[in-house]
Amino acid sequence: MAVLSVAQPVEDQDRAIEFYRDVLGFEVVRDAALSGGARWVEVAPPGSPVSVALVDRNGPVPLGVRVGVPHIDLLHETLQRDEIDVDDAVIRTPSAPAMFTVRDPDGNTVVLVEVPGD
Repeated sequence: MAVLSVAQPVEDQDRAIEFYRDVLGFEVVRDAALSGGARWVEVAPPGSPVSVALVDRNGPVPLGVRVGVPHIDLLHETLQRDEIDVDDAVIRTPSAPAMFTVRDPDGNTVVLVEVPGD
């Protein structure tokens, strides 16, 4: 398990890219179209394993910390069984890995994203 990215809500993704890249020296790690017209942008300091996701604050992409986990279906079932506040189902789209959101006791979200594992 590892933190992959932290979502930062932004009004304008292109303007945010310019700031993080040109002012702070971050690299654009990912800039990809998602299904439904959304866009996924990640920037990070050179060499950093954790990125900042520049998420359209008015778009459909959930905010929160993204954590990579193996065996996402098993984890989802376990958390549901334990009555933890999670999405009803694992989200699967052609443009992204399988994922679901869990909410902590204060309502903050953590997006659990499937990564290869043992």
